Amino acid sequence: MKLSLTTSGLLDPKRLDSWVPEKRRAIRKAVEAGMKSGGREIADQVRTQMGARFKVRRPGFLRSLRSKVYAGSPAKFPALMIGSRISWLGIHTRGGSISGKMLIPLLPEHQRIGPKAFRRVITGLLRSGNAYFIQKNGKVILMAENIKENTSELRRFKRAERGRTGAKSIKRGTELPIAVLVPVVRLGKRLDLEGIVKAQLPRLAAAIERSLSSLMSARD
Repeated sequence: MKLSLTTSGLLDPKRLDSWVPEKRRAIRKAVEAGMKSGGREIADQVRTQMGARFKVRRPGFLRSLRSKVYAGSPAKFPALMIGSRISWLGIHTRGGSISGKMLIPLLPEHQRIGPKAFRRVITGLLRSGNAYFIQKNGKVILMAENIKENTSELRRFKRAERGRTGAKSIKRGTELPIAVLVPVVRLGKRLDLEGIVKAQLPRLAAAIERSLSSLMSARD
């Protein structure tokens, strides 16, 4: 997603072309400084919404959202990037569907398991021959028996089964639902990144103008 910021005066390209190289470099530095300052404010606003819209368990999730100014090319104005290195966050900014056969783990409410940890669970169950599918109420469910060999893999899922049934303990040999097989997952829009950035553009422009004004004042 790209958004353009247009203002008049010192950032007018026609006037910029007429400046001597030294002054143009100084202007670029001032614009870069303004973007860095304004970008931090925008990133703070996005992180605030992330904290409200997602169940945040690790501080690194919010810290992944950052602002960065790209100003390497002297032939172009600096560019401001607002984004996260967490790739799956992108679909939550627009909503959409993920297609393909996927196993969704059946965990206790509000608990999650990472893809690597879940892969280890499935690998352990398959290695012991303790993984099979059943059809129930139109759904395809991966099941496993509560056996000693898979104690570590089944710990989370026994907790989930106790929560569903109210049982205090799960007997050996009890069949446990591990995951449901789905062909598509639909996700709604949870983070309005574009809306936040658009709403903050006037403040970004003001930050750039302050930086440019400071430059002009210093040269007077």
